[in-house]
Amino acid sequence: MKELKVIWITGASSGIGKAAAFRFAQAGYRLILSARNAEALEEVKAACPTPDLVKILSLDLEKPEVMPAKTQEAISFFGKVDTLLHNAGISQRSLIKETGLSVDRKLMEINFFGTVALTKAILPHFIQNQSGHFGVVTSLVGKFGTPYRSAYAASKHALHGFFETLRAEHFQDQIGVTLLCPGFIRTQISIHALTADGTPLNQMDEAQEQGMSPENCADEIFKAITHNKEEVLIGGKEILAVYLKRFFPKLFSKILRKAKVR
Repeated sequence: MKELKVIWITGASSGIGKAAAFRFAQAGYRLILSARNAEALEEVKAACPTPDLVKILSLDLEKPEVMPAKTQEAISFFGKVDTLLHNAGISQRSLIKETGLSVDRKLMEINFFGTVALTKAILPHFIQNQSGHFGVVTSLVGKFGTPYRSAYAASKHALHGFFETLRAEHFQDQIGVTLLCPGFIRTQISIHALTADGTPLNQMDEAQEQGMSPENCADEIFKAITHNKEEVLIGGKEILAVYLKRFFPKLFSKILRKAKVR
């Protein structure tokens, strides 16, 4: 009998992470679900088709010092982790000139350093097994910066640099990396986005509200990871911006200056 694969998903209490949990559960994976809200994770677990194959592990990316212990706990659930889907993170809606440095630091601590700390904690397990896969949910703004998202874009750009390097350094260890770049997905991310003083925006972006469903996004994530893709763009027509920037950078900059992107 073929052994079931184990995926550990961060930010699994809502949005893309929650939808991804259901998608991988439907495919027969054993799940480890992490987020700060353990109660919400229990609700996700109960809604999975095989809740007995789901474990809950509360996790706060702002506490890098707990990552080694949390990783050992995650491994102990099923004896291994095959895939770690880095999905947890926080967004931003504020101008550079108005944003406190503490807000910039918070975005980097959660989105970049927390993810790096967890990666470094599980990397020895992957190396020992000579197998493992990192799925990293970045963003289209990991490919280009847009107004009101300066530190958020910076944190996502940083993830690309880090994981492209990891992919090259650990190719011989059979460790894969899939960079997942969603555009506008219909989640609560804009509601929780940090404003200039660090308080949440508490409103849904119009573009977000009209974006791709989390379920369709999860389907794309599932296909990309299971087919060992290196990088995928996920979303609607907004993904064309990546190609516009690449081939017509001055035009892209002009459009971006005039765009109502908040």
